[in-house]
Amino acid sequence: MSVKLPSIRGRIALALTMTALVVGVAGYAFRDRIAEGLSFGEPAQAKLADPLPEEVQGITVSVIPATPRTVIDTLPVTGTLVAREEIMVGPEIDGNRITEILVEEGDRVEKGQVLARLSRDTLTTLLAQNTANAARAKASIAQQQAQLTQARAQNTEAEASVERARTLIKTGATSQEVLDQRERAVKVSAAQIVAAEESVTAAEAELAQIKANRDELEVRLARTEIRAPEAGIVSSRAARIGAIVLSANSEPLFRIVKDGAIDLDAEVPESSLPRLRVGMPVAVTPAGFDAPVAGSVRLVGARVDPATRLARVAVALPDDPRLRPGAYGRGVIEVARHDGLALPQSAVQFDADGTYVLVVKDDTVHQRAVVTGLRGEGFIEIAKGLAEGEEVVARAGGFLRDGDRVTPVPLVERQGSGA
Repeated sequence: MSVKLPSIRGRIALALTMTALVVGVAGYAFRDRIAEGLSFGEPAQAKLADPLPEEVQGITVSVIPATPRTVIDTLPVTGTLVAREEIMVGPEIDGNRITEILVEEGDRVEKGQVLARLSRDTLTTLLAQNTANAARAKASIAQQQAQLTQARAQNTEAEASVERARTLIKTGATSQEVLDQRERAVKVSAAQIVAAEESVTAAEAELAQIKANRDELEVRLARTEIRAPEAGIVSSRAARIGAIVLSANSEPLFRIVKDGAIDLDAEVPESSLPRLRVGMPVAVTPAGFDAPVAGSVRLVGARVDPATRLARVAVALPDDPRLRPGAYGRGVIEVARHDGLALPQSAVQFDADGTYVLVVKDDTVHQRAVVTGLRGEGFIEIAKGLAEGEEVVARAGGFLRDGDRVTPVPLVERQGSGA
């Protein structure tokens, strides 16, 4: 008669049943030994004095309280220092040689200050000739006026002779022929008066023309001194001693930064344009500066470059002799500033459902949805969902879940201990 072996499933079930029976018997035996004060040969009194095993504690996490803080939303920019308005200064007369240069690059000049002088020998000679011509014209006017006076006197005498002849002809003391002669003399003297008056007018016109020529010469003579049209700083000098200047020359003799005003010409992404406003404060650090200088947004560009998707922003800088056009500069625009509860960015978590933080209360993690505000300087403003003083997991929150048991340690204490 053959013996039927049990199946594999049956053998596994039998093994599990026997294991459970052994563990249960051992548990009852251990409980009985504890009750009798026996512990594998140790004195019962000593064993009963030992405390029961402590409850297992949660992992240690850093926590930080939600505290009031000023959160500043900033936008970093980079660009080049440029003159806000650069004035090109060139000659206003042609063909003169530069004889003297009175300023150098970097000099601060006032409005009307002489920058350079041109040769004026030819103009001085022409001015002397004009003076002589004016003297001759004045003499001619005096001569013509004398002739006019003489003609008027002759006309007066001729008219008196006519009146006498008319009186005498009534008495027969003179003839009609004499009267006619004297009347003709009156007409001649009258014509001489008109001619003399025209001569005086012509002489006066000539003197006026000579005076106009003198005024032109004096203007040209004044233009031999090249002056600054506005106050500012000389940014470049192309003038050279001995060079012949031409007003048609494209290269200006001097370039002046009007009032010394320098801007940071920067570019920002098109997505940032709606947040920018004229007057926003900007901390600008030009190349070589140890500390930033305070500026402000002066202009927000109205056009976006379709190739780069960037727009121009001009930042007005204070008057500082260390600023140089063409230098590199970086700035931080303060877009907004709010006072409220804030947490480090590492304490705020994000998922598909929104934004949340892990609040630790009674050594237990509680996930809580929050509404955030500004972000800046490593902090995030908590607009809703959190009360002041509540402790939040400061970092590594992604490894924790709602309901986890933890041992909270203030972040400041951990930093102080060198953790």
